[in-house]
Amino acid sequence: MTAHKDQVPNRLIKATSPYLLQHAYNPVDWYPWGEEALQKAQDEDKPIIVSIGYSACHWCHVMERESFENDEVAAIMNRYFVCIKVDREERPDVDAIYMDAIHAMGQRGGWPLNALLTPDAKPFYALTYLPKESWVQLLQNVAQVYQTRRDELEKSAEVYKKAIAASEAEKYGLTIEDLEYSREDLDKMFQSIYQEVDHTKGGTDRAPKFPMPSIWQFLLHYHQLTGSEEALRAAEVTLTEMAKGGIYDQIGGGFARYSVDADWFAPHFEKMLYDNGQLLSLYADAYNITQKTLYKQVIDQTIAFVARELTSEEGGFYSALDADSEGVEGKFYVWEKVDFENAIGSEEAALAADYYNVTHPVNWEEGNILHRNIGDEAFAQKHSLSLEDLQQKVQNWNTKLMAVRDQWIRPGLDDKILTSWNGLMLKGLVDAYRVLGQENYLELALNNARFLKEKVIRENHQLYHSYKNGQATIDAYLEDYAAVAEAYIALYQATFDTQWLHLAKNLTDYAIKNFYDEKEGMFFFTDANAEKLIARKKEIFDNVIPASNSIMAKNLYWLHLYFDESDYLTKARQMLGQLKKVVVENTASAANWGMLYTYFAQPTAEVAIIGEKTQEFRQGIDSQYFPNKILIGAETPTDELPLLQNRGLVNSQTTLYVCYDKACQLPVNTVEDAWKQIADHQ
Repeated sequence: MTAHKDQVPNRLIKATSPYLLQHAYNPVDWYPWGEEALQKAQDEDKPIIVSIGYSACHWCHVMERESFENDEVAAIMNRYFVCIKVDREERPDVDAIYMDAIHAMGQRGGWPLNALLTPDAKPFYALTYLPKESWVQLLQNVAQVYQTRRDELEKSAEVYKKAIAASEAEKYGLTIEDLEYSREDLDKMFQSIYQEVDHTKGGTDRAPKFPMPSIWQFLLHYHQLTGSEEALRAAEVTLTEMAKGGIYDQIGGGFARYSVDADWFAPHFEKMLYDNGQLLSLYADAYNITQKTLYKQVIDQTIAFVARELTSEEGGFYSALDADSEGVEGKFYVWEKVDFENAIGSEEAALAADYYNVTHPVNWEEGNILHRNIGDEAFAQKHSLSLEDLQQKVQNWNTKLMAVRDQWIRPGLDDKILTSWNGLMLKGLVDAYRVLGQENYLELALNNARFLKEKVIRENHQLYHSYKNGQATIDAYLEDYAAVAEAYIALYQATFDTQWLHLAKNLTDYAIKNFYDEKEGMFFFTDANAEKLIARKKEIFDNVIPASNSIMAKNLYWLHLYFDESDYLTKARQMLGQLKKVVVENTASAANWGMLYTYFAQPTAEVAIIGEKTQEFRQGIDSQYFPNKILIGAETPTDELPLLQNRGLVNSQTTLYVCYDKACQLPVNTVEDAWKQIADHQ
């Protein structure tokens, strides 16, 4: 909110989080999460309100306008409670605990998440958005009960604390066990997802629709492994329909967080870094299989969007763009027909309006959402155009529309730089580079990789979670170690610069030492050295972002191959072994685990390339979709990595060694011969 000169800011004015800063001039006496607020609650014996949200959250803004900016509501909150504001993106550990609480209370979670706690931070009630009158009524009731029947609240809080504190192993009956692989299980996993697919519009058959990249990536892995055309078709329909829908910014690139309908038409307009990073990886994989021009366009446009709107001068990536501008959801992205036609110019206005389905009256509440009903080939045919002509026209239209849109008031930018989300975007850029070979993708990736190395990795390989205004803050979570290590492993395979691989190993070793639970064979979400909360959680299920444990398990699998570390493999097998029942029966909630399962399904190809043409040969290997491989390369023979030891040139030419589980095929001098060896091993 904007500050008035007669207003005194609250403590949030010192925060770096844009979400907390939005509340800095509320009349509510907000505290950030921390010792000061928790101590005050104890000293004054008051219950606590913890209100959790994030800057791009529409209903968080609504609740702020209705309740937190209101003097009367603030007076009640300040009198009876200690009020704490939390940015869930900065403090996912706090968010996870109180999200668990709302689930334990049998309610659906979401944001804003408002939890009511005893002075010792145990939750006794939790809820999401409430209109002002209901919120006031609730607070008054709670204040009264706290004064008169406090023991009831304390009892409830104790029950919920126990539920939250229960370990994931207890909750889901997980036991450490070695992995047993069967092809039958893999087929069950495919069926588990396939029965939920919307075969007309893609995605899962329900609304709202989230992109859920790891589900479709799993299907691409399954297709590669089994040749299943159904798996490929389900992924293709999803990617094609999303790219044509309103969830995708047709003129500027980049995806919104989800679509409120089942057709990918009307998005919730915020654009999140984590979605776009993962979707780059997904579209790169799909392009590698299908060579569909549409997928390449999505990659190009989305990377251009990230470079233009989400990249800091130092090379870090910002977190999100708000759904709202000028207080109206989606206003920045939608068009009145007259404005659209004026931007295009009279000659082609009707054609462009037909292409993007721009109508009068408008096709959505606030204006026309640009979207496409048919693909470019069909549209070109309909209007007797060549495909090349149409695509040239579309490019010109987009340039004109962007020039006009750039004059409009922009949505708010969440300019904090989150380590984990940067890892996801870094990997997306690297995956796109490895498939498409565009140097600007690699340049953006390397700038980010160096930024992370210099600004958020400490000397002891410990990470920070958040960076803003030249300062790194907050001890990192497992998601940070997992995502950055994964991105660095991919970057090594694109560049053969070993510093990235060693950094990935160092980060993983730090995580094993400070996050790994020997007893349950999984990683905690928080560092052993971090602030102690009422529970120490583990993140196990894949969601819009894969679980930090599943990413870490995959990293352990790859790193065991690079460094010949059997302990890494043991941990990865045991982690997946515990989750196997969930992975097989409810694959949509464990799709990233499912991808790890596919690596155990057949031996992983270890491809070492030695000689002057390492990059050229690397491109040749990357030009075909084959996820179950690792690449190692050096221009001159070296013993730096186990897989490069005793690897020399044959016939004085660049040489490829295709190996499986420490046994190598005969060295070859062409990419074609290497592919033959890989194919023979399937």
